[in-house]
Amino acid sequence: MKIDDDFVFPLYAKISLVLIGIYVFVSMLYITKSILVPFVFALLIAILLYPVVQYLMRFRLNRIISILVAMFVGFLIIASVSFLLISQVSRFSESWPELSEKLSDTISQAVTSIAGVFDVKPQSVQEWLTETKTEFTEKLTSIIGKSLVFVGSGLVVILLLPVYVFLILYYQPLLVAFILRLFTIDKYDQVKNVISKIKSVIQNYLFGLIIETGIVATLQIAALLFLGIDYAILLGVLGALLNLIPYIGGIVGVALPMMVAVVSKSNPSYALYVLIIYYVIQLIDNNYIVPVIVASKVKINALISIVAVLAGNALWGIPGMFLSLPIIAIMKLIFDHVESLNPWGFLLGDTKPDEIKLKPKTADSGETNS
Repeated sequence: MKIDDDFVFPLYAKISLVLIGIYVFVSMLYITKSILVPFVFALLIAILLYPVVQYLMRFRLNRIISILVAMFVGFLIIASVSFLLISQVSRFSESWPELSEKLSDTISQAVTSIAGVFDVKPQSVQEWLTETKTEFTEKLTSIIGKSLVFVGSGLVVILLLPVYVFLILYYQPLLVAFILRLFTIDKYDQVKNVISKIKSVIQNYLFGLIIETGIVATLQIAALLFLGIDYAILLGVLGALLNLIPYIGGIVGVALPMMVAVVSKSNPSYALYVLIIYYVIQLIDNNYIVPVIVASKVKINALISIVAVLAGNALWGIPGMFLSLPIIAIMKLIFDHVESLNPWGFLLGDTKPDEIKLKPKTADSGETNS
């Protein structure tokens, strides 16, 4: 059968193929999430540890020994932070029944007061509160049970992380060689340069996120300790981690210490103090910390950030929310360094509308007009 060289796919066929391809790709990401999520986490950790491995190898240490030393230092830091958080969570869980009872009483008083304003019978309000509390307890028990199952299965993933990290670092030369072999020899230098730039910027970006998280956590812990709020370390660190999730994380991060302030302090105005201080910290983070430390490396616009976080949650759950921005940042770096993908990198960026200058190509020379 002879194929017409002048045959062109109609537009509807091209769109259909693209949509089918996107559907298959997203479906594969969802199906293989139990494999990809720990692998992506391991890849990010390996990128962070790679400079340490290179530094140790300068002292003529064996590659395996250098990797093991770097991993030991990295996981020692992670274990220290985790141990501190676990001790705080343990204290919080012991006090949870008392806090829950106080929160229930506070909500009951507030609802009763509101019912009086709107002329609703207090008995009806109390019945509604009792029913709601029972449903909440049942749902909470179900969530805790599911969480225990998730943690049990998650232990396998946690045990896989060190293995993934070690193998990625060990086979790094092989992975780079594989990428180079995808291109012709005359492109080797250009590809090496792109890989080096992307690796450097990703490392700076991830280090920037870590520094930002550390500064925000310190500010929040100091503020909560100053106000005398219980579990300041846990709430401060948790708030800083949630701060990595744009917009949504900030709301949840401030809601938790406000709830603790309401039930642990006799004066409800402490919740307002927490809100004000967290708002000031958020202003400092958005206007000084992020632009100087993080955004100077990679800028992602707010629309893409929100869509990426929601898509990450739909695809991979809570881990996907945390991984969404680093993945988008890596994609933007690749797009920016590949000429044919530059428009997509521009779309992901945070260029202000008044800074955009249209530069259409001329039909004859292909040059741009300013």
